[in-house]
Amino acid sequence: MESTALIPLQYALDTFYFLICGALVMWMAAGFAMLESGLVRAKNTTEILTKNIVLYALACVMYLLFGYYLMYSGDAGGVLPNFGFLIGDEHAVETVAAGGEGAPYYAKRADFFFQVVFVATAMSIVSGAVAERMKLWAFLAFAVVMCGVIYPVEGYWTWGGGFLKEAGFKDFAGSGIVHLAGATAALAGVILLGARKGKYGSNGQINAIPGANLPLATLGTFILWFGWFGFNGGSQLKMSTISDANAVASVFVNTNLAAAGGLLAALVVARILFGKADLTMILNGALAGLVAITAEPSTPTGVQAALIGAVGGVLVVFSILLLDKLRIDDPVGAISVHGVSGIWGVLAVPLTNSGASFAAQLLGVACIFAWVFVASLLAWGLIKLVMGLRVSEEDEYEGVDIVECGMESYPEFTRK
Repeated sequence: MESTALIPLQYALDTFYFLICGALVMWMAAGFAMLESGLVRAKNTTEILTKNIVLYALACVMYLLFGYYLMYSGDAGGVLPNFGFLIGDEHAVETVAAGGEGAPYYAKRADFFFQVVFVATAMSIVSGAVAERMKLWAFLAFAVVMCGVIYPVEGYWTWGGGFLKEAGFKDFAGSGIVHLAGATAALAGVILLGARKGKYGSNGQINAIPGANLPLATLGTFILWFGWFGFNGGSQLKMSTISDANAVASVFVNTNLAAAGGLLAALVVARILFGKADLTMILNGALAGLVAITAEPSTPTGVQAALIGAVGGVLVVFSILLLDKLRIDDPVGAISVHGVSGIWGVLAVPLTNSGASFAAQLLGVACIFAWVFVASLLAWGLIKLVMGLRVSEEDEYEGVDIVECGMESYPEFTRK
């Protein structure tokens, strides 16, 4: 039994660790901004950057006002959470010092901060998929709904103690809860929005629309890779005991190996299919590996983690090609990276975690997809009726930077 004299020190250490991991996840917002701005055309860069920084602020406010309480206020095993406003008072010194079963091991506001950067991540996924043709204010309106209601409700089902948790669904850091949810919301938006002009020809051809800045996209991928250590590592929730410290180390190693496995697998598949080392596929392969391992980074061996990531890297290449054949235009591959690889990651959990079942994992995937898709489709549809989703054809041709933001990121290159 641990000495009660050590409990305040453990509380401080775990709170500090939680906050630092949250800060790493917040830095992923920069990664998404750089990745997406590198993969769109120069004339749409400023608007992408605007979306990414504003959505982060919106996520923080909406999760404070509504989302956090929705996600963590319902009855155990429930379907519908409660509604209200809460961060809550901090734990009393006496409660922490007493220790014992049920004693808190980090500050409540550390938990809020860690959770809010997760909801911002889910919304960031949507940004890239609808890039280059969606109205800025339509996107921001959807961010309010996504961060305030849609994400917190499905998050409550597992992390808030709802019915999926009771059913045995396991998702360590959010392959389904965060990544599949973001991709599903993006899919609903893309279906209503339609493809970019010139992306698909009338006779079935698929026209490549290259991004403007691959160095920026690569930097964004490295930033996301780096931030993912906080994303997965922080989801252990504490590290002040030997067992938790060992678990955190395992999570870090497996997260890194899964990214490497996904990257190398995508490289090989791209070489076989295209005869070239396609950098965009390589970047998405690394991200797909990271998404795949997120559902369970603590139980695999290093080799297993690399293989789980590799499968994600293979799947993402074929998924991107399939979506193009289906004329679903996703400029950055977000639906494939976060959706398809997210599903794979959730379903792979029972391969290394004996406490998980395929039935419960399938149930979780189905419920998350169904709720987020239907709710998002309704939200996008209402926004379309009220203000419209898409800029005009002329504005799309000129670029949404000038139309939506009144400035360009590369004026010396894009203006004659």
